[in-house]
Amino acid sequence: MANEDTYNLGIKALITNQAGQILLLQVNKQELIDENRAYWDIPGGRVKQGENIEQTLAKEVTEETGLRLKSYDYFDSILSNIRIPQHPGDKIGVGLILFIYRCAVMDEKAPITLSREHSQYHWCEPTEAAELLQVKYPDSFTQKIKTN
Repeated sequence: MANEDTYNLGIKALITNQAGQILLLQVNKQELIDENRAYWDIPGGRVKQGENIEQTLAKEVTEETGLRLKSYDYFDSILSNIRIPQHPGDKIGVGLILFIYRCAVMDEKAPITLSREHSQYHWCEPTEAAELLQVKYPDSFTQKIKTN
């Protein structure tokens, strides 16, 4: 039992536009529980009790960007490089299993409205996205977004 780990399930949206760019959001440092630096991420969140994957995906994208999903397809599943503190001072935290879906939005020209969780957004080429996402995501995922 002592070697067992605890994980949360997170759902992430790899939103791409018609130009093949990926939408990244910079995590707002003031919203982090621990003192880590802000990093780039893709929209998403943890599945809460009573929600399913589709509900979580749609809800998190709208909450974090103001965008509405048109379609989504399974892309990958990974163990995140980041552990989530459960309270201030938590040095171990819980692991995070992420299901990532490639998503298209209803209107690519709609304004992006960030939640307080994020300080800025950036549409970038897959190679740049892969580099910026290395803080949170393993090499297997960042390499996959370069080629898919």
